[in-house]
Amino acid sequence: MIRIPRLAAAVIVPAVLGAWPALVITPAAAQDVRGIEACGQESKLDRRTGCLQSNVEYLQQLVAKNNAAVNQRFAAAAAEIAALKASVAALQATVDKLAAAKPGDAKPADQKPSETKPAAPR
Repeated sequence: MIRIPRLAAAVIVPAVLGAWPALVITPAAAQDVRGIEACGQESKLDRRTGCLQSNVEYLQQLVAKNNAAVNQRFAAAAAEIAALKASVAALQATVDKLAAAKPGDAKPADQKPSETKPAAPR
């Protein structure tokens, strides 16, 4: 049995147990997005509209930037896939050449080693 010192138990247990109701009871707070202004505090309609338009422009720029980054990564991945396909094709051609070069040495896949008959001595 593990014994926890009294002071540690007195500090840890209430802290852990006290955190659960706060997580369950309180509603989720609004997520802060860096670059977005809180337009709800503006009292004048034109300032609130300008604030919202600024937020929309910022989000459109962010989406365009992220889209460009994703397209760049996609193009890099497509180039890597093409290079790997070419590499596999070259390796397959090499395997085919090696298999064609020594047709007598290659055993059929269906033939078992016990089925082969030894050559008769002359």
